[in-house]
This record gives sequence, C-alpha cells and structure tokens, in this order.
Amino acid sequence: MDRRLALVTGASAGIGAAFARIFASHGYDVALTARRADRLETLAEEIRMRAGVETLTVAADLADPRGPAKVLDHLAANGRVVDALVNNAGYGLPGAYANTKWEDQQAFLQVMVTAPCELAHKVLPGMVERRFGRIVNVASLAGLIPGSAGYTLYGATKALMVRFSQSLHLETEGQNVHVTALCPGFTYSEFHDVNGTRAQISASTPPWLWLGADEVAATGYEAVEANRAVCVPGAPNKTIAAVAKLLPDDWALALMASQGPRFRKL
Repeated sequence: MDRRLALVTGASAGIGAAFARIFASHGYDVALTARRADRLETLAEEIRMRAGVETLTVAADLADPRGPAKVLDHLAANGRVVDALVNNAGYGLPGAYANTKWEDQQAFLQVMVTAPCELAHKVLPGMVERRFGRIVNVASLAGLIPGSAGYTLYGATKALMVRFSQSLHLETEGQNVHVTALCPGFTYSEFHDVNGTRAQISASTPPWLWLGADEVAATGYEAVEANRAVCVPGAPNKTIAAVAKLLPDDWALALMASQGPRFRKL
C-alpha cells in the first residue's frame, strides 16, 4: 500500500478514537482495535467517509494474552505492516489492593503493561528496517506523581510506560523512529464512566483541570512528530508534574494522602 498504517488500541472511544481521526487526517490508513466491534465499525465508516483512507477493524480483548498476536495476525493477513502504533487501551481498577481479586489485577497488568510492550516489541524491528516509525504510549500524569491509595497499580503501570518510552526513545535515536509517552491528566472520555467514578471526580475537580480527548490526541501527535520523549498536555498538568519533581518524597506523599481520596475510589 502507498499509505502508511497507524494501529490504535482502545480505539472505540475517547483518546483512542481521537488519535485514529488525527492519523487519518494526516494521510494514514488506520487499524482500529478494541473489544466493542460495533463501535469500531461505526468509527471506521466515519473515518473512511471523512478522510478517504482505508480502515481495518479487529475486535480483540488485550486482557487475553493472545490478543496482541490476534491483532497483528489480522493485519498481516491483509498485507499490512504497522508504521505508527498508539498504545492507548486501558482502564482503572478501583479499590484497595487487598480487597481486589488477583485475577482482576493480572488482567489489568496484561492490558496496561504486557500488551503494549508486546505490540511495540513486535512492530519495532520493521520500523527500524524501513527507517520510519511512530510509537505513542498513552501513559498518564499519574505516572509522574507519587502513588496514592486506591487504583493501586494504575500509577505504577503508567510510570513504567513513561520509563519504557524514554528508553525506546534513546534506543531508536537517529533511525527516524519516534517514541513518545503521552501523559494527560483529567480528560473528557468514558474512562470515569467505566469505573463508576464520574460523579465523584466531577464534584471534586475544577473545569480548568480537564482537557478534551481531541486536544490531548492532537498534542500527542505533535509530540511524536517532534520526537519528544515525554509529553504532558495542558499548562495545569505541566505545573503539577513540575512541582511533583521538586517536592521532597515525604511532603509529596503527605499531599497525596490528603488529596487522593478526592480522586480515587477505595
């Protein structure tokens, strides 16, 4: 195919759908994957009509260890390779760690860490060989600040994705393969609806802390094109990330202990 292909995980809504539209607007064909096939098909048709590019869909659950291979096998069967990868699929798992089921935490780690790392590992050699590639790992502001009670592994997985992206960024330097960790804060999407915290979060956060999914994705696209290792969209989020670096650990943990319950569900 003459056009490059962008693979977006978690593409059925929110930041993932926004990334799919942005890559399509820049001339990429797009491959969309998520669990909800009907949502994918609706978005695929919209993108085809609006951007005039080819769209491929594959319904897959990345909590299944076979999920990443299923997605890439589907693309290979259609004669396509991945030129841009957006690892966006993710969710939050509420509750104190001791009160959750290990099976749920295991599935969470599969989606948030193992699947994106596997996808990147499998598409990266081809990107290096063709001397073109773009990888966006959608991390979070939570990966740049101290942990808090509740959603115990969420910040930890996002911190891992930040460090992972930084390492890949250095390893691919000079090969026209760009790697960026995108670290948004509060974003208007379905994230808080899925985990049942929409009302709590909306009541405890001012509107100026929130960004739209389109704005976050556009900032992420610009960052990966510019080959920035880490991107924090929005001035308030940049300020929070900068302050978190400067605070002594004891102070930062005390702050999270006092403010965390506003945002996290135990």
